[in-house]
Amino acid sequence: MKKLAYILLGIAILSACTTSSHRDSNSVLESKVDSVLAKLTLDEKIGQMMQISSYYSSDAEKLKELVRKGAIGSLLNEVDPKAVNDLQRVAVEESTHGIPLIIGRDVIHGFRTIFPIPLGQAAAWNPEIVEKSSHVAATEARSVGVTWTFSPMIDVARDPRWGRVAEGYGEDPLLTSTLGAAAIKGYQGNNLTNSNTMAACAKHFAAYGAVEAGRDYNTVILSDQELRNVYLPPFKAAVDAGAVTFMSAFNEINGVPATGNKLLLTNVLRNQWGFNGFVVSDWSSVPEMVRHGFATDEAHSAIIAAEAGIDMEMSSDAYALNLAQLVKEKKISEEVINNAVRNILRVKFQLGLFDNPYVDETLSQRVMATDSAMALAQKAAEESIVMLKNENNTLPLSTSIKRVAVIGPMANDRYEQLGTWIFDGDTNLTITPLHSIKKLLGNNKVLFSKALTHSRDNSTNSFAQAKSMAKSADAVVVFIGEESILSGEAHGRANIDLPGSQAQLVKELASTGKPVIAVIMAGRPLSIGNIMPYTSAILYAWHPGTMGGPAIANVLFGVTNPSGKLPISFPRSGGQCPIYYAKKNSGRPADYTNWVPIDKIPVRAPQTSLGNTNHHLDDGFEPLFPFGFGLSYTTFEYSDLSLSSEKMGTNGAITLSVTITNTGKTGGYEIAQLYTHDVVGSITRPVKELKGFAKIWLDAGESKSIEFTLSASDLAFYKSWSEQVVEPGQFRLWVGGNSTTGLTQQFSIE
Repeated sequence: MKKLAYILLGIAILSACTTSSHRDSNSVLESKVDSVLAKLTLDEKIGQMMQISSYYSSDAEKLKELVRKGAIGSLLNEVDPKAVNDLQRVAVEESTHGIPLIIGRDVIHGFRTIFPIPLGQAAAWNPEIVEKSSHVAATEARSVGVTWTFSPMIDVARDPRWGRVAEGYGEDPLLTSTLGAAAIKGYQGNNLTNSNTMAACAKHFAAYGAVEAGRDYNTVILSDQELRNVYLPPFKAAVDAGAVTFMSAFNEINGVPATGNKLLLTNVLRNQWGFNGFVVSDWSSVPEMVRHGFATDEAHSAIIAAEAGIDMEMSSDAYALNLAQLVKEKKISEEVINNAVRNILRVKFQLGLFDNPYVDETLSQRVMATDSAMALAQKAAEESIVMLKNENNTLPLSTSIKRVAVIGPMANDRYEQLGTWIFDGDTNLTITPLHSIKKLLGNNKVLFSKALTHSRDNSTNSFAQAKSMAKSADAVVVFIGEESILSGEAHGRANIDLPGSQAQLVKELASTGKPVIAVIMAGRPLSIGNIMPYTSAILYAWHPGTMGGPAIANVLFGVTNPSGKLPISFPRSGGQCPIYYAKKNSGRPADYTNWVPIDKIPVRAPQTSLGNTNHHLDDGFEPLFPFGFGLSYTTFEYSDLSLSSEKMGTNGAITLSVTITNTGKTGGYEIAQLYTHDVVGSITRPVKELKGFAKIWLDAGESKSIEFTLSASDLAFYKSWSEQVVEPGQFRLWVGGNSTTGLTQQFSIE
């Protein structure tokens, strides 16, 4: 007991010292911030709040003069380390107060080494992959002087028509929160002053993924409960993960543009969550409040944004042209400007820029696209691939196959497989599927026809050649999807079918009688029901990045067992959108006993004869593929689901365990998913909500027991804007391989 007492005393002393040290460290930092702030004129303060895009290469002297005057606090899109050092030298040595610049860049899924798009990374359900890939991106980007990335995008997105769905982690708040936090940790590490870290930026705050009709910059109309329960949790997780910057969204929410939303930017983000970094507007979103009809002119928009909590204005100049005069006219308090500048300076100190603003101009030569980075990019791509169909075990193909036909516009395109937002990617590094399949099998076993010049090509002129190759092969692998330009910002699509004549190409290839394996590269879920009857197997590879080629080849030929699971539901058509697993039940839920497909409706059927339930006549009530779905080359069986208790208090927890057995003949990863349903609530609750997941490896025939701890706090929800509750009542839970299957149990909160 004495020994235990000494241990506890030691822990208490260490904890007290650590707390004291942290407090002292914060005090020192704030003193430094205040010391710099006290020296600045009003114009210099406003300069810190300005970010512009670099034009060093076109007019370096003019840009340096702005830096020299202290008129710029941040620069974006400068990636030449010599230019960065030149500008930092002017900022530190020639400006009055020597305040360094923070250099921003859209480093979304890699810098030189391009990883799968974030939506693809989400399909791996592996936070470690996300963290490591973000760390590689930070290492490469900071080596050229970039100290700030506008990533991760943690907008929950339930409408694949939205082009920016590619940039996030899908439709679920928990998965998005977990992966977003992992990305932040990867970018920022444990010490932002290190040469392999950079500031993360949680965006877009908030609810940008809920824009109407999937159109960028569009209106968002949400209940307080939906905003709190679905769209804000990933941003709270970002604060908890230590994100030092946030970005406001383009959209309005219930009539208030996010850039001018004080309730979100100040009351929630700072006062409730304790965020002490800085908030940047999205590109020109401050003056855009005039076009929203929320501000009378740009001066008014500057007041609204600054008072709401926008510390830095990106690209536009509403602050630069108006804030000083507004302070003189006492239309805005200088303390608002002071607080914004404090937040900006704090991050600059945290990045170590005051001590070392420069970058080693030779560093990039040593850290770009290293062997380890490329290996990680391949692993990320392999884990992101989702097998959606494998009829009669068509896959994996044997490496002893006599001949394979590789067809399609995405099979050998170094650029298109990289995906959206890859400003600094190098297509010379890209390894395509065609190259990888030839390397695996030998050139003489591979026939190739592009068939279409690009994904939107409507021509069928090369189909005859492609069919001829297919006929002479033992299997056909057709690479189809979307070019990278079809997803990302402002690239929404109303029709999310395969573009061009790609579906017709698949049908023509199937007419040869040879097994057709479709590999789809895209930035969003596509409605692929029209090719399902003509394929023997389907792999969804997203836009897989630099090493997508070897990753796909390894999965096709069984070197790697596919393990990806969908982070977003796949609709049957764009008309089902938005469609997501965590739906509400409605008063008339549909099932297969009360839904009559449109082609089964009798002519002149009475109006009420079909069963009035919640469905579409043509597309029914379920997605083509559900959230969490993904096939493997092996099979998994769940058994022995047990709970530590069937009851818990409103502050309690239960532990549940389940056994998973690999019942197949090859080892593989399984992603076990835990879902719950609050049966009756004071407001209606979703039919299922993801509450946990675990990715485990099982050898053939192996069984493992895994545990989840489910706390009452995990079941809390907002019944109004300010009232979060844990309500007593009955709950169901499921543990299984996707959102539609699993073993189930019941428990209660009392």
